Amino acid sequence: MSYTADFLIQKRKEKWAEHKSIEFDKEFCLSAAQEVLQNRELRQELIDYPEKMIELFFIVVTKKKKTGPFFLNKVQRKFIDRLNKAKEDFKNGLITDLAFLILKGRQQGFTTLITAYQLACSIANRNFEGFTLADNGDNATAIFQNKAKFPYSQIPEALKPTEKFNNKKQFVFEVINSSWEVDSATEEVGRSRTVNFFHGSECAFWKSISSVQAALGEAMTDDCIKIYESTANGFNDYKTMWDSGEYINCFFEWWESLEYRKKIPTEKARADFEEALKSEEWIGERLRWLKEIPLEEEQLYWYYNKYNKYIDKRKIQQEYPCSAEEAFLLSGNPVFDVEKINARILELEKKKPLKVGYFTYDYDGLRISNIHWVNDRNGHIRIYQVPNSPAVTKYCIGGDTAGDGSDKFTAHVLDARTGIQVAVMEHKFDSDQYAKQMYCLGMYYKYALIAIEANFDSYPIMELQRLGYTNQYVRYHQDTYTKKTEKRFGFRTTTLTRPTIISRLVEIVREETGSINDIETLKELRMIIKNEKGKAEAPEGENDDHMMGLGIAHESRGQVSFSEEDIPVDPTYQFSFEKTETEYDYGETIEVI
Repeated sequence: MSYTADFLIQKRKEKWAEHKSIEFDKEFCLSAAQEVLQNRELRQELIDYPEKMIELFFIVVTKKKKTGPFFLNKVQRKFIDRLNKAKEDFKNGLITDLAFLILKGRQQGFTTLITAYQLACSIANRNFEGFTLADNGDNATAIFQNKAKFPYSQIPEALKPTEKFNNKKQFVFEVINSSWEVDSATEEVGRSRTVNFFHGSECAFWKSISSVQAALGEAMTDDCIKIYESTANGFNDYKTMWDSGEYINCFFEWWESLEYRKKIPTEKARADFEEALKSEEWIGERLRWLKEIPLEEEQLYWYYNKYNKYIDKRKIQQEYPCSAEEAFLLSGNPVFDVEKINARILELEKKKPLKVGYFTYDYDGLRISNIHWVNDRNGHIRIYQVPNSPAVTKYCIGGDTAGDGSDKFTAHVLDARTGIQVAVMEHKFDSDQYAKQMYCLGMYYKYALIAIEANFDSYPIMELQRLGYTNQYVRYHQDTYTKKTEKRFGFRTTTLTRPTIISRLVEIVREETGSINDIETLKELRMIIKNEKGKAEAPEGENDDHMMGLGIAHESRGQVSFSEEDIPVDPTYQFSFEKTETEYDYGETIEVI
């Protein structure tokens, strides 16, 4: 009778369930090895599907420090299915690269799986070269000793190739010209190689993924399987890779690991747990959400029990994330309340701005006139509320200019009394274009107070003044020569003012999240992190334009007068708004009141 790998694996599982004896299991593996040596089709099956060699012959040490057969768990199986699908698609020309990112929670077994997979490939294939990089030397040694050397030592001798090397970090099989090695990630590692399987372990914690990739250079073959796996570590190279769309992204929620469950031990524990389920605190909201997925009671209690053991309660979201987004955000020490932001984004995803577009105008070199609004789905202004009719309703606009040429110019319009965000503008303008759009935006919102950051580019401030727009934020400046205090237009960001406006914004996000209507603003705030010195900043490659614009807008509210007398505006000034016919519905038509 000719046996298949699946048949033998099932028998191994049945025998293990019956006896739970490692010695009995070894006897089974010896018999299975003889079948492999005699059965050519079975050998080919193990070559084509290395995971079957793992389940048929490999032994591992479990989390409970017990020795047993290496049967794939649920998340490991799901990844292998994705890997096999990708290999088939590559073979058929549907994809051109076998590059994977695995974003994981704690102890889901991916390093163990990928190491065993490479080891199986090196045993069964000629001219195979596998290469693993760990985040540091100690972890590289641990991978070799615990996840490679020990499982290899337990494989039946009849299946082991002739060894040339078997040292602390490397297997080399001489006759079949096959090898696997593990090392630590450094800038010069991996040169002069020809790798057809690469594994980056905990790569989000490497000093630089990009420099390692540069060092590897042309080392990887065209059909090289590349797997970068890691827990999240904020917004770094790994996050950039995840967002790039160039990799097959794989995220597995913690509840996919079936062992993550715990029975409620006592009646008091049950009472506490049921009370937590009703709580209005974060853990109560999270448990109710998980229950709706739905998760079983033992899974919910396991999560609740883990949460209670953390001193820093946010760690539960970092170590056992419920989404890829949460993993990156919470591991990056965010400045703003991510839970509140996410909830607000979910609310806003069902809504659209009232209008999206931009202003056109006539300009004679001195004055702006004949302003028109043009609907354009790709426009740089998003309007959420039109100007209100009561005379006491006033508006203010905070603006952030492009700092080093790469940032966008932004503007945030607020109802000055309530702080509600009513419009947002963002674009990579030239300074003069930005000033003129700000002029139109300010005039539309009832001659709103405009506060533009003056640090990098003061031209928009001076241009607004030249155009006759003098309702601008005023700061006080002491002349270094005369010692006189002067009034100047524009908001200047300093080591004193920046923390102040950000602290106020932190409070607004936490307590008045509903006042923010723009999803792009919320997404940027969600990414802002504290660096090693505690300073709020955008991650590398990202910007803080919206944070600063919104923060300045809120700071400027203090200079808005709410007297019954409006600041006079030229009564002959007229607006007109062009309705562009498109397939997109931008909501109500703008009316000037």
